[in-house]
Amino acid sequence: MKTRTIGDVAVSAIGLGGMPMSIEGRPDDARSVATIHAALDAGVTFFDTADAYHLHADEVGHNEELFARAIASWGGDTSGVLVATKGGHLRPGDGSWYVDGRPEYLKEAAKASLARLGGDAIGLYQFHRPDPTVPYAESVGAIRDLLDEGLIRMAGISNADPEQIHEAQDILGGRLVSVQNQFSPAFRSSEPELELCDRLGIAFLPWSPLGGIRSAGQLGERFAAFNQVADARGVSPQVVALAWELAKSPQVIPIPGASRPESIRDSVTALDLELTAEEFAALDA
Repeated sequence: MKTRTIGDVAVSAIGLGGMPMSIEGRPDDARSVATIHAALDAGVTFFDTADAYHLHADEVGHNEELFARAIASWGGDTSGVLVATKGGHLRPGDGSWYVDGRPEYLKEAAKASLARLGGDAIGLYQFHRPDPTVPYAESVGAIRDLLDEGLIRMAGISNADPEQIHEAQDILGGRLVSVQNQFSPAFRSSEPELELCDRLGIAFLPWSPLGGIRSAGQLGERFAAFNQVADARGVSPQVVALAWELAKSPQVIPIPGASRPESIRDSVTALDLELTAEEFAALDA
């Protein structure tokens, strides 16, 4: 399995995003566990979750608990597994989302996430989404405090712009290790953030790297170049998309969501697809 680095930790160059296993349309528990086990079997060592990945108001942290349980039950060596989670974005249970970037809330949310994930510290904790009612410096300051206190081992941010990346890096004293933004063939607005992370040596973690739960299956229909390369190479357009993202920067670690074992097995094959310069240029255009 090819690896990339988050902070000083080597992880698989493709991770697994857990959201589809915990929100609307989620599979049963057995299939979710089988999907996580399939990822581990394939060599995936990076898993992304959040306390907000749940369906009902009384099951906050559903996905965190699912990951913890599935990884513990796998039976293999999990010492190299890194689980990242996020706080500051919530779901009241009616399908909507809201943000809470208050420092006191983030600190309590992190402690609750740690209790669900287990262990003595969260491997990577990320501020999920800026709260327009709270100064960004105060929210990131809470993440810094968690880092200083040892409740988290590494710190990241999500849904951030270049100015916020620089600000977070300053507040964290140069210890910002990851930025998780939406990025895919269908959503390239985070290209400046990707390029900045490449220059700064910070891991860039594209969420919805295949275009989202509802659109991933139509990727080849929407983007002819990806379909053409897929046909020529005998792979899926989704694999081509992940290979393109990986080729954009050594800091990129896509985290495709999956709710079936075959989906993550397919995604991992992108690590073996070396695009030619001509293919990359056509896709990047």
